[in-house]
Amino acid sequence: MKMMKDKLAATVFPPFARAVPAVFARALPVLVAVAVAVAPAQERQVTTPEGATMQVSDDLAYKPGELTREQLESPVRNLFRQDSMNVFRRFPREQTDAMVKFYTGALALRSLSPIQLTSSQQMLLTGVGSGQVKLSAGQQGDRKYDLSGGYRGGTGIRFFALSYPDEKSVTDAFAAAGFPAPAFSDQGDGTRAALVEDPAGFQIEVVIRPGAKPNADDGVGIGLSVSDLDASRAFYRDFVGLDELPPEEDKLLGVTKHPYRHKETTVYLYQAGDGRGVDTGSAGIQYVVSDAALADAKGKARGVAVETPLNKLGGFDLITVWLNDPDGVTNYFAQVGRPAAKAAPAR
Repeated sequence: MKMMKDKLAATVFPPFARAVPAVFARALPVLVAVAVAVAPAQERQVTTPEGATMQVSDDLAYKPGELTREQLESPVRNLFRQDSMNVFRRFPREQTDAMVKFYTGALALRSLSPIQLTSSQQMLLTGVGSGQVKLSAGQQGDRKYDLSGGYRGGTGIRFFALSYPDEKSVTDAFAAAGFPAPAFSDQGDGTRAALVEDPAGFQIEVVIRPGAKPNADDGVGIGLSVSDLDASRAFYRDFVGLDELPPEEDKLLGVTKHPYRHKETTVYLYQAGDGRGVDTGSAGIQYVVSDAALADAKGKARGVAVETPLNKLGGFDLITVWLNDPDGVTNYFAQVGRPAAKAAPAR
């Protein structure tokens, strides 16, 4: 503070002014305080699990007291701008060609334009209804990658579920892409299902459901194995705000699934296996929201773990915050486009 006072004095009062008038001397601390208040917020850089470099600034967040208790405690779903959630699938870079062939060929997902995150890092996008399966080559950061044991091997997102209208179109697509045909079995509820693996060892539950949209455009199911069912149910029900549906038995997997839905996307919480394996990196969830700063404030109010703090991507109209569920699974909130008007302040 003394250094800033000296510098400001040298600017306001030229060197030839040997004697500073008393009124100016009394005003100097006020001038310094104003200079500090209007000084630009300090920025720092962080790297997301996908390798993108983001700028973190205090100016992005709501200030203490700006939001009401009701605003902080209401679910994040109130901010959703998409009829679905997007999912990430992270994998070793050398598997890229095979992964693209599997997801766009065998699974017949729509291929979308990729996003260039850095000079060497691309996000490959595939369409599922109004949402996306985002293929990210390279396993970044300090996340844990352990898919051993499949859906029973431990905690984390262990499988995706995709539905199709008929079995033949699926087996033909797998054959044309050079992958073994799925072995379907009757599920006793009018559906048939098979469990397959992508080239990097992540499992996909393929469901044949009469009346389903082609190309899995009914949306994606997210199979999430949890260590504490009550804590995870509270997170996805109360914090995220997904619709809690009745439990259902999955005959193919032999587990009880607890569904939490937002329109096209369903998160299936379940417990299976001894939980020794922990995977927090192979897959994650993204929500497109109108106000990432408000999602950040809601998370802070509930004590939700932060992986990557509120940030913006230079050159893009993108503000994000990366939060973790009770098992460390990415819940990534993205505000796309120009910043929305901030929520009305507390009264």
